Amino acid sequence: MRQSARGKRVTLEFRRVSVHAGWMEDWVFDHVGVVVKSLKTGRKTLESIFPAMRWTEALDDPVNGVQVQFGRDPTGMVHELLVPLGPDSPVARALESRTNLLNHLAYRVSNLDAAAVHMRSAGCAAAGLPNPALAYGGHHIQFFVTRMNTIIELIEAPAHVHLFRDQT
Repeated sequence: MRQSARGKRVTLEFRRVSVHAGWMEDWVFDHVGVVVKSLKTGRKTLESIFPAMRWTEALDDPVNGVQVQFGRDPTGMVHELLVPLGPDSPVARALESRTNLLNHLAYRVSNLDAAAVHMRSAGCAAAGLPNPALAYGGHHIQFFVTRMNTIIELIEAPAHVHLFRDQT
């Protein structure tokens, strides 16, 4: 019990939330994915907002149908720019319809299978099977659509570190 600002006694109740045996304790936020027409346009837009952006090398990932480049803004937030490699790319429709351009949130996990079980038990649908991702040294990634129709990417590369270049 404690007193509120108005002098009335208020009872505070705390619930203990149990965490499923380690299912999420090792999740680490990695990036926010943004679909763009071109990496150059995406970089220019972000650099107009955050002048001190640092970038990784760009790379084409034909297995996942995208060209990607990661940028870190001065706050430490990492942005992944995604350009579809063709009309069959999983992000091509987003770019064409101009919806879901702020495409996904990504988390690094140590066990993709366990994390996927958790996502499904939370009512999320797998958007596809796990695929190796060049940006993560061939480690597997998998996307899930939540009940809110948002997308979460899981990356089985818990120790991955993006290599950002100094500005030139």
